[in-house]
Amino acid sequence: MPARKAPPQASSPRWPELDARLRGAIAERKPRRPLVERAGAVADVLLREFPDATCALHYSNAFELVVATILSAQCTDERVNMVTPGLFKRYPSPRAFAESPPGELEEAIHSTGFFNNKAKAIREMARGVEERFGGRVPAAMEELLTLRGVARKTANVVRANAFGMPAITVDTHFTRISHRLGLTKEDDPEKIEFDVAALLAPERYSHFSHAVILHGRRTCKARKPACGECPLGGLCPSRESA
Repeated sequence: MPARKAPPQASSPRWPELDARLRGAIAERKPRRPLVERAGAVADVLLREFPDATCALHYSNAFELVVATILSAQCTDERVNMVTPGLFKRYPSPRAFAESPPGELEEAIHSTGFFNNKAKAIREMARGVEERFGGRVPAAMEELLTLRGVARKTANVVRANAFGMPAITVDTHFTRISHRLGLTKEDDPEKIEFDVAALLAPERYSHFSHAVILHGRRTCKARKPACGECPLGGLCPSRESA
């Protein structure tokens, strides 16, 4: 019986969209074949279960997605989606956000929590987009990270959903489930991203992220995972102890 080929790895040169730091981190990792195969099998199941899994935030362009993602910190996507339609109508451009009067933006986003810090981050982010990038959100990871309020998580959300690039988004659901599945032992979101990226082909990154997050919201919950209803079955090493 011919040997099975190992799944393609993310360090392939045909994926120039991967940022240099991610490519370097993947090259350093040498995951065991069984773990690579488990990750691929999990991705297969989640693709069948959630074929249409996508970003839950509502937006019409990359800038709106950055704003929505900043607002989503310590806030539900549902609440953010209630706030953003009126917000984007009131401030239709990066310049409009950057020049919003003191107190006005804060009031508009009050219900999302931490509104003072979020308003400051959004104004400075918008100013950076306007002054350094001509009013258009950049796609390059290195450039996105120069914007106030944009760390790798936000940058990956934007790259995956606004620009169609391979990207893994690590939130609390993704962290919890990647631990339960044994895909990583790390707690730092960046290290989790790099560990999981080394297990999957890049074309699977974005859907895998969305599907894992959706699975975490519906089934693999923090306090009481519904293991009896989980489609992953024996692929999860934590199943029996949950």
